[in-house]
Amino acid sequence: MSTAATVPTPEQLAGTYTLDPVHSSAGFAVKHMVVATFRGNFDEFDATLRDGRLDGSVDVRSIQVKGESFATHLQAPDFFDGERYPQIRYVSAPIKVGADGEVIVEGELTIKDQTHPVQARGTLVGPHVDITGTEKLGLSLEAVVDRTAYGLSWNASLPNGGVALANDVKLIVELELARQEA
Repeated sequence: MSTAATVPTPEQLAGTYTLDPVHSSAGFAVKHMVVATFRGNFDEFDATLRDGRLDGSVDVRSIQVKGESFATHLQAPDFFDGERYPQIRYVSAPIKVGADGEVIVEGELTIKDQTHPVQARGTLVGPHVDITGTEKLGLSLEAVVDRTAYGLSWNASLPNGGVALANDVKLIVELELARQEA
């Protein structure tokens, strides 16, 4: 049995929805050595949807990637500088929902005290009531940012041309959000 996805109305986005961290994820993808896509994620993050506005944060020290030495390098000043800047933050304007469920989220992303406008696109489904009786929304978003605009500047030239890491990084979030009682 399948349930059709529903598109929330502005009235249904009123109020506060908080993150269900067990059923959510926050990650990134970047082209590596010109030929492959490298992916990582963050274990510690939070998000709140309040009256149609998304407010999210990520603990950069919770980054998960393959390779302990690489994880350590990502905490260094030429990447996230996790000691000085332990948090990534995103704050949006009201979410725009199309009739087909596609959403456009305009907001500001801050990494290493550098804030720039970022547009994310994706889908928003629900509300649906889960098996415990809790009303939930599902929000899936992707955005592409230039990592160098935020001071994530490390790179290395390859012997036959190109660089080790692309500047464009895809940010990917999958959020399950639970309505809070008023």
